[in-house]
Amino acid sequence: MSFRVSRRNFMAGGATLLSLSALGNSAFAQENRLRLIWWGSQPRADRTNKVSDLFKAKNSGVAITGEFLGWADYWPRLATQVAGRNAPDVIQMDYRYIVEYARRGALAPLESYMPSKLQLDDFDPAQIEGGKVDGHFYGVSLGANSAATVINTVAFKEAGIDVPTNKTTWEEFGKIGAEITKAGKRKGYFGFADGSGGEPLFENYLRQRGKALYTADSKIAFGAEDASEWFDMWAKFREAGACVTPDIQALYKDTIDTSPLTVGKAACDYAHSNQFVGYQAMVKDKLMLSNYMRIKPDSKGGHYRKPSMFFSVSAQSKAIDQAVDYVNFFVKNPDAAKILDVERGIPESKAMRDVVAGTLDETGKVPLEYVSGLGDLAGPLPPPPPTGAGEGQVVLRTISEQVAFGQLTPADAGKQLVDEITRILARG
Repeated sequence: MSFRVSRRNFMAGGATLLSLSALGNSAFAQENRLRLIWWGSQPRADRTNKVSDLFKAKNSGVAITGEFLGWADYWPRLATQVAGRNAPDVIQMDYRYIVEYARRGALAPLESYMPSKLQLDDFDPAQIEGGKVDGHFYGVSLGANSAATVINTVAFKEAGIDVPTNKTTWEEFGKIGAEITKAGKRKGYFGFADGSGGEPLFENYLRQRGKALYTADSKIAFGAEDASEWFDMWAKFREAGACVTPDIQALYKDTIDTSPLTVGKAACDYAHSNQFVGYQAMVKDKLMLSNYMRIKPDSKGGHYRKPSMFFSVSAQSKAIDQAVDYVNFFVKNPDAAKILDVERGIPESKAMRDVVAGTLDETGKVPLEYVSGLGDLAGPLPPPPPTGAGEGQVVLRTISEQVAFGQLTPADAGKQLVDEITRILARG
């Protein structure tokens, strides 16, 4: 992605600036104020705001304002704010984008605050490394998660079909999906969502084949044949009626509330384990988590335990010390941990995991047990994606839609995906 500002992003950023100026001498004008931005659902916002209220209660005179958006809208808004020198103090950051933002000087290095202000001594060292770029520490992990399949167990039971196991292959999954669709127990209902444009799914598929999305030196790590076979597999699923139609999938906007599963169009969808709490809050039927399907029953797993997201501090912030205090409070305060639960992932702090484990309800235990029970499905954390990886994700989604709507063949799509991502990475 780039921080160049399009007219659309400028207008969005302008609206933000107008809203800020309209506040005049209110909270924004106070000396001790913090601005936060994050992506996510309303339940995540409610939890975040409660933690902010708790922080304010323990730090008198601090004013905190927050803004949240869906994933697709989040990154254009953040890029606009960074380019306009109006970045929030605390930024929710993704593993996919941290390299790009750090190398462009948008994030403040935080290693000098450890351990005086950032007390991360009981974090998994691998997750600390995941927040580093070029030897500097830019991202405090807010939790650990792994990619997963979200399954509506009630829909499976209605159709008289067993849910997938951790040995189920993609071929078997396609047959299961077609059977659910054919059962017709729910009107306009399909076996599963179309995951052909989902980068975590595609990455998992590649890892099972001994490949990856990117190399450690920022090159593409798969070929046109790999991508073509991926697109062809999904074309067969569509032909068999196993997954939702292209017009239904196109309505998905990378938010839980627009998921084919949530809107009652599919019995399965794909997410990260920390999102399970949000899915279950929006779906009345009992849900469960399972791994992504295997290419073969004996295929090695393509999963890994990753930072679900980070909190980073803007290099533009005029209150970096206060922002660091807030981030440390977010990940190390027991009362905050109880509020946050596992909605952003399994806490990285061992002490906070112990706090949360004793308070989890049935829903909260599902992602905890899933991540801890991956077994041979889990491999090493890949290197942080290179600059341009976010744009590559958009390209994958766009090309997958073109295949779904019959505008590209799987073979042509595979070649086009490799060519376009190669060009993006070459720009650096």
